Parts: sequence; C-alpha cells; structure tokens
Amino acid sequence: MTINKLFLSCFLFLCQLISAQQDTISLQEVKISDSQLKKFSNTQSVQQLNDSIITKNQASLTSLLNYNTVIYFKENGQGMVSSPSFRGTTAQQTAVIWNGININSQLLGQTDFNTITTQDFNLIVVRAGGGSAIYGTSAIGGSIHLNNELDFKNTFSNEVKLQYGSFNIFGAHYRLVASNDKWSSQLSLSRNSSDNDYEYLGTTKKNENGQYENSSYNLNVGYRFDTKNIIKFYSQLFDGERHFSGTLTAPSKSKYLDLNTRNLIEWDGFYGSFVSKVKVAFLTEKYKYFEDKDETFFSHGKAETFIVKHDLSYRLNSKIDLNSIIDFTQTTGDGSDLLSKKRQVASGVLLMKHQLLEKLGYELSLRKEITNTYDSPFLYSFGAKYDVTKNYNIKINASRNFRIPSFNDLYWQQGGNPDLRPENAYQYELGQEIRFQTIRFSATAFLNKINDLISWKPNSSGIWQPENTKKVTTYGIESNFTFDKKIGNHAIIWNSNYAYTVSENEETKFQLIYVPYHKFTSSLSYSYKNASFFCQFLYNGKVFTSTDNFYELKDYKVTNLGFNYEFGENKMFKAGFQALNILNEKYQSVASRPMPGRNYSINLIFKL
Repeated sequence: MTINKLFLSCFLFLCQLISAQQDTISLQEVKISDSQLKKFSNTQSVQQLNDSIITKNQASLTSLLNYNTVIYFKENGQGMVSSPSFRGTTAQQTAVIWNGININSQLLGQTDFNTITTQDFNLIVVRAGGGSAIYGTSAIGGSIHLNNELDFKNTFSNEVKLQYGSFNIFGAHYRLVASNDKWSSQLSLSRNSSDNDYEYLGTTKKNENGQYENSSYNLNVGYRFDTKNIIKFYSQLFDGERHFSGTLTAPSKSKYLDLNTRNLIEWDGFYGSFVSKVKVAFLTEKYKYFEDKDETFFSHGKAETFIVKHDLSYRLNSKIDLNSIIDFTQTTGDGSDLLSKKRQVASGVLLMKHQLLEKLGYELSLRKEITNTYDSPFLYSFGAKYDVTKNYNIKINASRNFRIPSFNDLYWQQGGNPDLRPENAYQYELGQEIRFQTIRFSATAFLNKINDLISWKPNSSGIWQPENTKKVTTYGIESNFTFDKKIGNHAIIWNSNYAYTVSENEETKFQLIYVPYHKFTSSLSYSYKNASFFCQFLYNGKVFTSTDNFYELKDYKVTNLGFNYEFGENKMFKAGFQALNILNEKYQSVASRPMPGRNYSINLIFKL
C-alpha cells in the first residue's frame, strides 16, 4: 500500500458512530467550490449531510447513504464492490461530484462507493433527479456531491478517531483544521482494514478471501490575497487492496488493487456583480486485478483526465442571476484489455435563476457538448418553485439528461463498440414540502423515460458486446419526514424516508434487476447532557436478480443500536459502543453474497 507509512502503529481503534440524524434543510451560504449546487437546486429535492452527521456514521459512503437516503445499494459482500440504484436507474446513471468536478470512473462509467471515505469531507449533499445540464454525464437518477468547505477565520483543531470491532475491523482517522483571515487548511488521514471473515448465517461457511485494507489522504488549502481574490488547492488520494470474496457456491482467490488521485487548483475572483472561478484538475485511476492472489500475473488498466473549467456568474439585479460555464476535458485510457485511446470533450453551459414574483421563482439550464467520439444531445433543465404559504411550497422540474459510453463500452478489446450512442433520458417531477418549527415533511413524484440504454449481450459470434438496446421507464414517489425537538437538556430527533420505485423495461414490462419497489429507513436518537442513544432501521423490499423476474432476493430488515458518552473539559473525549444488525437478520443485497450478521464495535474520539 502506497501511503500506509503515514499511519502510526499506535492507532488502535477508529470511532465511526452511526447517526440517526439527517439534515434536509436548505443549503446554507457556505464557501464551497460547487457553487451551482447552492444556486441552482431550489426546484429539486436536495438533502444535506453536514460534518456533524458524517462523523457519526460509518466510514464508507455506502453505509452513510444506505441508512440516510432512499438510494438502494448492491454490495458484493461487506466492503466489496458497491454500486447504487437511484430512482430505479443503473449504477452508471448516478454522478459523483467532487468539489464541482465529475469523478465517475472513465473506465467503468460509475463510482465504487466503498472507495470513498466520508470523513475526508465536511459536507455531503444528495441531489435527486436529473442534473446533466449542469454536471454532465451520468446525472440521470441523481448526483452525490462531496465538498470541502474552506473558512477564513481563526481556527485550530486536531481530532483522532479510533475503532475496533468484530471481524478484526480496525480504523483510524486524523483530522487537522487550521485557518486565519488569510489562510485556510484541512488535512485528513484515514486507515481502514478488516479480516472480514464473518459467518454466513444459516450455513457452516464463512466469508473467505474477503479481507480488505485501504488508506486515504486529503489536503485542502486556500489563500486569500485580498477581498477579491482567493486561490484554493484540493488534493485527494485513495489506495486500496481488496481480496474479492467468493459466493455461497463458488470460492475465490482473486485480489484487486486500486489507486485513485485527484488534484484541483481553483482561482476565485469577486468583482462586483461578477464572480469568476477558474479550475484546473488532474485525475488518475489505476487498477490491477489478480485472478489468483498467489500468482504474479494480473490484468491492469488506467485513465488520466485533465480538466479546464471557467465558471462566470453575474448578478443582473436582485431578482436575476446568470451563470456561464465553459470547460474542456481530455481523457486518455489504456490497459491490458483496453485499446489505448484519447477522448476530448468541450462543453458550454448557460444557467439562469429568476425570482419572477415574490412567491414564484424559476431556474433554467442549457448545455451542449462538442466531441468527435459520439453525437452529443442538447441538454436542458427547467424548474419552478411556488411558495403557497410561508410553511408550504410546490416544486416542478423537467430535464433532459444523458450518459456517455465509458472507455470499456467503447474500447474493450474483446468486444467494445465504438458506434454506441449516449443514453438519453427525459425526467419530470413534482414535489411539495411542508415546514414548521420542529416538523418537516416532503414528497416528490417522478417520471423518467430512458432511451438507448447500454447493455452487454453476446453477438452472432458469441462475443459479449455493448449495444443500445433498451428503453426503460421509471416512476415513483419519495418522501421524507423529520421531527427535531429540544427541551432543556433533552433532545429528540426522528427521521424517516420512504421510496416506491418502478423501473420497467418497456419491451418486456419486467422490473429491472436490483431495483426494489420499496425502501424505508427510520432513525430515532435521544440525547441528555453528555449521553446519547440511537436506534436505526432499514427495510429493503425484494429485488429481482434475473431479467425475466423469475429469480429474486427476499426483502430484509436491519436494525442498529448505539450509545455514546462524552467526557472531560469541553467534551474532549467521547466513547461509544454500537451493535449492528442487532436482530441477526440473514440477508443479501447481491445474489449468493451474504452480508454479516450481528456484530459489534467500540469507538473513541480524542479532540486534541
């Protein structure tokens, strides 16, 4: 592992406290690089998970989102490959945005959510619905935004988090924040590992060859020259090794190494009614796959992406905001099973936000890309929000979205198809929200028509090859309920989320595989002075595992419990205990790949 030496051997435990809390309030005026998220998301469903929530959950992005949102996750076992289904779409149709930059894999077209360490970020936002007009490829079902806030105020803090638990789970996380009126800096280091040898409930077998370890580094630095000019630097590295576990019927000896780096330089200029942001980013992804971990032979692949982006916003008056974005992306990819290719994409975006009346505002987004690799569609999004009363509002949104073929789709040596068209989607949604001092309720209905869905199937020669074959219709409803009440030293927070989702192949009328009709999460937390308790519940309805809907995985229910207590002056020390899957539910999110039964961990936090 490349950066393991950064971690001291004295780290024994990593505190990863599960939280029942969600924060679904409107985005605040924060100093984030992804300014479009703040300015042009008022007509869609946006859920904010801030720093206090992130630090109380488990380390992986999969766990955080699985227990706090309606997104369904497929995991090939604990800690293995994890992919989402957002509003009934495929894993490639969810975009992951890092400080305003789309970081989905250029090789696979998706993000493995178990390779993202949540505690490297202090703001994570889930934006439901189409977003391709702003964020480009993959933002069909929705987008996940990973942000690092940089504040220029006098601050200095150190924090160490430690965990040890079942299956020899070990973790350590260190975070440093230091800033003044000129400089702002954040440094975080994380280490996670596990033997991952849990028993398969109801059998005499256990999870073999499932051990994993990963390390991550995150550095963010900003310097303010004056009131008009700020330069920022963001850097992230993830280095992971996983032994891919087998299934109930087939053992495995494979091993997978991946190394991802991301570097971004940003210059922000504030010139009266104009705000200019110039970004230059360089992203790399590399992997090595060993069919037999004891052998030296492996397959490999890599991609390098260079991005230049200029974001210019203009405040025309108190009611109208305009924003233009021009960017250029160049990606080169090659590997043992991949033709060496270079792809260049230029795009232009125009955004407008208009508060037409005191209670009525609308947003408009337009995007066009130019490339010689594929025919790019014209993308758009239009949304409006009407405040019926001070406590009740209605939102509508319509958009055209797309996903470009990945490098594997186009250039895989054994069957890539360079003639693929981008996937196209037309999405419509209607939402309403009720807010009071302690209660918030929202519900959103959506309809998504997806054309030219890319799927791999054998051709006339028996070779698997991707084709634009399917038309899919997804529709459903999402709802969220939040109750937050404080009485003296007592505090109660109750959150619930529910989604009903139909994702249907228009030709066969069958539900897409691994899309549950129902998902429900609920969490209740209670705190009194220095002590806090929580209970967390997840229900996933049944999913089909074959395209003819003959085979299925049954529904499952998972319950987690936890307790935390803070000690010392200014609460400098926190200890906790958590019990996951306390009812010992036997379940799978991917066929023949069982998830762990009841397991425990102890958690410690030191604020230095």
